[in-house]
Amino acid sequence: MSVSPHTDTTIVARLRAAGCVFAEDEARLLTSSARTPSDLAAMVDRRVAGLPLEYVLGWADFCGLRVLVEPGVFVPRRRTELLVREAISAHATLSTTGPAVVVDLCCGSGAVGKALHAALDPIELYATDIDPSAARCARRNLPDGRVFQGDLYEPLPPALRGRVDVLVANAPYVPTDAMRLMPPEARLHEPRVALDGGADGLDVQRRVASDAVRWLAPGGYLLIETSVTQAPSTAESFLRGGLSARVVQCAELGATVVAGRHTG
Repeated sequence: MSVSPHTDTTIVARLRAAGCVFAEDEARLLTSSARTPSDLAAMVDRRVAGLPLEYVLGWADFCGLRVLVEPGVFVPRRRTELLVREAISAHATLSTTGPAVVVDLCCGSGAVGKALHAALDPIELYATDIDPSAARCARRNLPDGRVFQGDLYEPLPPALRGRVDVLVANAPYVPTDAMRLMPPEARLHEPRVALDGGADGLDVQRRVASDAVRWLAPGGYLLIETSVTQAPSTAESFLRGGLSARVVQCAELGATVVAGRHTG
């Protein structure tokens, strides 16, 4: 849909007044996504009211892919692209003869799984999330994968034990007391279960790492997104779980990933 320059300027001004740092870019996205002028007006109103842009658009750009995002589902962040990059690098070292088995825990919208499927196809892809809304959204994004609703490993088929080549997890890692400091877009609109990682932020990460060896194939990898300050503790949980541990950082993305391998 095209709009007049005057209307576009008005939209940019409204977005900027609402605190949108990239108002011009957002105005272009909203305008190009709207089907009618009234649709555009409603979308701008929702964005100005504080709804995350991805919810207004219905999608997020992640690793160059359009990932469907529904309200109430965790919005994929650009920093998580490091998790994808490291998983692709890990996959390149595998000596499997057939499609690698890849599992995406705490999958949210399924963005990581979608990016890995696009980069590594063919793979045998599985994903889980405890939030029913997230699992439903992930099924839309992962038509070639198998998505389960449940707590971490619990809903996975038992036949996967000892067969997983690459296990990725963008588990919640915000300390409970820090939740109040998060931007309102996340704090008010995204599910708490996808953000709150407990007292030190690492409750879910520790559970992922402690059970990983039971699911990984010999030589298989676990990769978890974390923060730069939490990375040493995340790495320690890998070592306690019987894995190696290596911290990877990317200044450009402001991202940190801990990667480990089942060497047993």
